[in-house]
Amino acid sequence: MHSFKKWILFSVFAGVISLLGGCASVPMAPATLDHAAKQFAKLPDKGNVFIYRDESMGAAIKMGIYLNEAPVAQTAAKTYINLQLAPGQYKIRSHAENNSEVVLDVKAGEVYFLWQEVKMGFGSARCKLQVVDAETGMRAVKSCNLVQESVR
Repeated sequence: MHSFKKWILFSVFAGVISLLGGCASVPMAPATLDHAAKQFAKLPDKGNVFIYRDESMGAAIKMGIYLNEAPVAQTAAKTYINLQLAPGQYKIRSHAENNSEVVLDVKAGEVYFLWQEVKMGFGSARCKLQVVDAETGMRAVKSCNLVQESVR
């Protein structure tokens, strides 16, 4: 039992040290693109999809975003991505210690918000991807910075 207590103390200590070690960094988009995205435009031929991570918890962990299983970008604390998608059904997946996905039926002229919530995990942060209302989503995105999307 004594070694189990040492293992628990070591795990807690390692977790605290990793959080103090700094925040994960991801490539950021230019400020002009961030400002333009935060206009939350309704696009006549596409859906405007925002996926945000507005929490500081799990700041040392990058979390992946996948669109129909293709990697799109990674998020860090207080960041978001903006996808402008043709109408259709898309599987959007968030990856951390676990996977969480949402199937979104995108319609032209609509704006969607997905929250990449950070949860406590066993060895790393976990995630929960969920659709939120426009008021909640806009407020959260305004507090975040735009991530540079990977080439699709």
